[in-house]
Amino acid sequence: MTADRTPMARAELAGLLADAAQSVSGVLAAEYPASPNRSYLHPVLGALSAGAQVIYELNDRLGRFAIDEPLPATPAGLFTLASYASALGWLAESLAELTAAVDQICTRVGIPTEPPDPARGAPIPTEPDSEFDFAFSALELTAIRIAAEASGDYVEVLSQSLLAAERITDACMEISSGLLEDAAYVLGEATDHVWIGDGPDSLPTLVRSLLARMEAAE
Repeated sequence: MTADRTPMARAELAGLLADAAQSVSGVLAAEYPASPNRSYLHPVLGALSAGAQVIYELNDRLGRFAIDEPLPATPAGLFTLASYASALGWLAESLAELTAAVDQICTRVGIPTEPPDPARGAPIPTEPDSEFDFAFSALELTAIRIAAEASGDYVEVLSQSLLAAERITDACMEISSGLLEDAAYVLGEATDHVWIGDGPDSLPTLVRSLLARMEAAE
C-alpha cells in the first residue's frame, strides 16, 4: 500500500533529477557514423539516435518513481515530479522537432549523381585565355556545372542540419541546467516544505521556462 511507504528523502529526490540531467546532457555527446554520401546528416545523427533511448529511460524512471514515492504526500516529491515530467515532455518535443527537421532534409536532398542530361542546356562556350594556354571542353564544363549545383545543394542541407543540431543542443542544455537547479533546490531546502508559495518563483525551473515559452509564443 502506498500509504505505508516512507517518502523518499530529499537527497534521493535530488539524485533523481541530477541523474536525469546527466542523461539529457549525454544526448549531446552521442556519436553516430554517417555514410560518406550522407555526411550532411552527421551533426544530427548522434542526438537523433540517442534521444529516443534517453526518453525511454527517463519515462521508465518516472514510472518507477511514481510507484515508489507516495505522492502527493510530500511537497518535495511533488516538486520533483513536476520538474522531471517537464524535462521529459520538453525533451520529447525537441526530439520530435529534430526528427521533423531530418525528414525535411532527406526530402530536400536531390544531389545529382547521373551523367549530365542534354536537356539541361548546352555548355557555356569559352575562348582560350590570353594568360593560360588551355580551355575547358564542353564535357568538362557540363561536369563543372553539375558539381557546382551539387555543392550548392550540399551546403544548403548541411546548413539545415547544423541549425537542427544547434536547436537540440540548446534544448538539452537548458533542460539539463534546469534539472540541476531544481535538484540543488530540493537538496538545499532546510525543510521538506518546498513549493509552498503561490507565486511563479515557487515552481520548478523547467516549469517556469515552459510557461515563459508559451507566453512568448502567444
